[in-house]
Amino acid sequence: MAKVTLWSRDGQLLDRQTRPNIHRADEGIRRLDAGGISAWLTGALAAYAGKAVENIVPVGHGAGFAALVDGALAFAPLDYEAAPPADVAADYAQARAPFAETGSPRLPDGLNLGAQLAWADSLYPAEMARSILVPWAQYWGWWLTGQAVSEVTALGCHTDLWAPAEADWSSMARAKGWAERFAPLAKAGDVIGTLRPEIAAATGLSQDIKVLAGLHDSNAALMAARGYAEIAHSEATVLSTGTWFIGMRLPATPVATAELPQARDCLVNVDAYGAPVPSARFMGGREIEALIEIDTRRVDIKADQPRLLTAVPAVLASGAMHLPTLAPGCGPFPDAAARWINPPADWYERRAAACLYAALVTDAALDLIGSDDRLLVEGRFAEAQVFVRALASLRPHTQVFVANAHNDVSFGALRLIDPTLHPSGGLALVEPLDADLDTYRNRWLAAMNA
Repeated sequence: MAKVTLWSRDGQLLDRQTRPNIHRADEGIRRLDAGGISAWLTGALAAYAGKAVENIVPVGHGAGFAALVDGALAFAPLDYEAAPPADVAADYAQARAPFAETGSPRLPDGLNLGAQLAWADSLYPAEMARSILVPWAQYWGWWLTGQAVSEVTALGCHTDLWAPAEADWSSMARAKGWAERFAPLAKAGDVIGTLRPEIAAATGLSQDIKVLAGLHDSNAALMAARGYAEIAHSEATVLSTGTWFIGMRLPATPVATAELPQARDCLVNVDAYGAPVPSARFMGGREIEALIEIDTRRVDIKADQPRLLTAVPAVLASGAMHLPTLAPGCGPFPDAAARWINPPADWYERRAAACLYAALVTDAALDLIGSDDRLLVEGRFAEAQVFVRALASLRPHTQVFVANAHNDVSFGALRLIDPTLHPSGGLALVEPLDADLDTYRNRWLAAMNA
């Protein structure tokens, strides 16, 4: 989903506009809808004409890039769910740098940005040879200002392009010539320019608005979490929930990349200050939607929470559970075959079981990165009581928190402008479910092993 939010200087959310993701296909290949987003974004920004807008911070996922030639897109950006041809994928697998160097596991389709670059090199060799490359978030900075930069949180998230320990390009990025083609590095909070005259004219905004380099979306959530005193200087993990569930650990002592199980979707992200962040992830939001059907009532609707909690005992008593994984190749159980055991017929029980499933997979993923002490769940599924309370039950030695404030990703971007800002409202400690989830987890693991 594309989003634009308007904030006051003191951290108050004033407005929010959204646009559903729409994917396009060119040459039979799934693409990011750069043209559609730019048209929508022009109109969205125009809603703030006449307001005293001072700064814009681009935020984007880390599995996209744009190739710029002569001040324009050389071709429509590839979508990370498009699979490169088998020969390209095989050649790429041979060229990858070791996990111990990059902290990037081999992921499906185009989730490794390097795989997209290799595919683009084969599709558009002439254009790629003369292009300036920018990560997806920084593409929007270029669209707004005409200034092309790269940024470390975008380059350091499962791309195969960055060596976190060395804070430099990976050996593969250099060998392939990509490092020299990417736009110069800027820090996430650097001002890269002001609005292009044509953007200012089309939106009615001041041409003097400053645009920052911007950052990777999960790292923006991490920036927001660091605004809480309980998280900022402690051993803590931030779990960002949306389409992806991404656990990002702020360790008290450094974690060796080689100790992380790369085959189970563990990786090293890089934060806005260039520091390595051990992480684990799975496609939690997508899997929950697949379990409950995307066009039905969501598991995080506030009015439904009492009935969903009431449904948990029936789910446990019947042994209803779902086994991973609905996103093959992703998460802590990438090769497991998804299936229901005793699928619930009751609608509330089905949604409660989906939340328990997400909690079990999250619990396993957090164990892989040594998450301990404190956990902050942010994003849409922090509102799903069965999910967060089950997680607190499964991890009794961890303090599990949710935030009273919302829009954490965009608030994290705001903190690039003013790092002294603190989120409105405090953290709420999550009460565990009054249920025996240890037995349920053991049965779930046994069913997978069987």
